[in-house]
Amino acid sequence: MTGFIKNVFISHIHEDDHGLSKLKKILSDHHLDVRDSSINSSNPNNAESPEYIKSSILAPQIQWASTLIVYLTADTRHSEWVNWEIEYAAKQGKRIVGVWAEGEQGCELPDALKEYHDAMVGWHGNSIVEAIVEDQDKTELPNGAAAPVLPIKRHPCGVK
Repeated sequence: MTGFIKNVFISHIHEDDHGLSKLKKILSDHHLDVRDSSINSSNPNNAESPEYIKSSILAPQIQWASTLIVYLTADTRHSEWVNWEIEYAAKQGKRIVGVWAEGEQGCELPDALKEYHDAMVGWHGNSIVEAIVEDQDKTELPNGAAAPVLPIKRHPCGVK
């Protein structure tokens, strides 16, 4: 695989900002350059209104990206913002890829990620790139082993 560029939004909690540069480095080392539109300490959001943040800051950034990457740590599950970003990306038809943070041993996933993920991969460059670029739908544990299949909710069609 040589020289791909992908527009992404990396959904994460601000306490995990330090991991974003590591994630971008592992992707770059595997010949994937990402243009990241997420809000982080180098691209802060100083707005106060949650509705303004969602509609005027986050929504356009997620719409611009082709893929939403969810950076998974033990505290990600509890973020209302991460769950909202995942749900919004799903409504927009975006590819949603969960990536276990480096050294993560496993944790409870955000509810929206359980429902809407296309792939979840461990901290392995090839797996991450394949999930993003080649649209490989796989679910891995943090160590890269295949994860048990997660049940997904079925939505009835045409039922009132």
